[in-house]
Amino acid sequence: MPVEFISAVHTDSGASGPAASSRTGFDRDHLRKYARALDDGGFDHTLVAYHSASPDAFQVAQYVATHTERVRPILAHRPGVIFPTHAARALATLDQISDGRLTLHIISGGSDEEQHREGDYLNKAERYERSDEYIQILRKVWQAEGPVSHEGRYFKFEGYYSDVKPVNGLVPISVGGSSQDAYRVGGQQGDIFGLWGEPLKETAEQIASVNAVAEAAGRPHPRIWVSFRPIIAPTEELAWEKAHRTLGVLKDQARNTELLRHYRTTGRPANVGSQRLLDIAERGEVHDRCLWTAPAVATNAAGASTALVGTPETVAQALLDYVDIGCDLLSIRGYDPLNDAIDYGRHVLPLVRQELAHRAAASRAA
Repeated sequence: MPVEFISAVHTDSGASGPAASSRTGFDRDHLRKYARALDDGGFDHTLVAYHSASPDAFQVAQYVATHTERVRPILAHRPGVIFPTHAARALATLDQISDGRLTLHIISGGSDEEQHREGDYLNKAERYERSDEYIQILRKVWQAEGPVSHEGRYFKFEGYYSDVKPVNGLVPISVGGSSQDAYRVGGQQGDIFGLWGEPLKETAEQIASVNAVAEAAGRPHPRIWVSFRPIIAPTEELAWEKAHRTLGVLKDQARNTELLRHYRTTGRPANVGSQRLLDIAERGEVHDRCLWTAPAVATNAAGASTALVGTPETVAQALLDYVDIGCDLLSIRGYDPLNDAIDYGRHVLPLVRQELAHRAAASRAA
């Protein structure tokens, strides 16, 4: 399948300035402008993130779908917030509204504190087990030709049937994480597996872990999604100057626990993905071609936080390095989200696609 680009929508213009790191509210006009910029910029997908205090992700995804022509919403969703039969029907409806453009991203939850905000007191291992069962139920409902029943560890129901089905029969499902539990569920159930931006060696190791699970389950390898926050400028020097200005703002924001209220900004993070990013940062600030770990340190690895720093050409080559090890979904969103998305569409996406087209032509000619 072709290499595709992912961004992430922001619902509030107040959280879209330099080094923006979270959303703080809902601005309908800004969201429409942002979604259309992604459509116009050539992005293939956009993540609609989920946090306990943020605007409802289902409704945001529907708004994005109805105000765009091609970009595909990736809806982040926590199993356990709504019952899986209701989720199956709601997701199928949203997929119909979007004309088959929906992807579902399952987030089992890495922070007990954040899960408790919505009444979820399962431990992490149990949350992944529940995600596994939840995905199975979604697919069972979508594929059912008549009423279905289910009795599992976390969910039980009888005689359920949904009149609405996804456009293409199933909604693609993404799973993310960096723990063994995540690899297991992602390898056994995911069509896509999401990783945060680590060095090439560590990323390749994680891909191998997920693929090994998929092979053992007799399933195709999931497509690999890897996330970065590129910082670009016309020259390398200007790019690094911009990077350090961004870092200064990030450090100021990290002191404001309200702005980063969804994440723990002090102490060791609970989730393995954040722990891995901080461990990598301890080994060096710059890895491979231009992977910069300082933003992860400044935010205590609050989400996908590592950057690729350099000219558009340097960043494009760095992204191609990840394509070469098996990543074919490239998530790039900036610390100045809207302006960066526009710049990526103008300066980075065309370079990557041009090189991939050149490779494809050379392969056909060989």
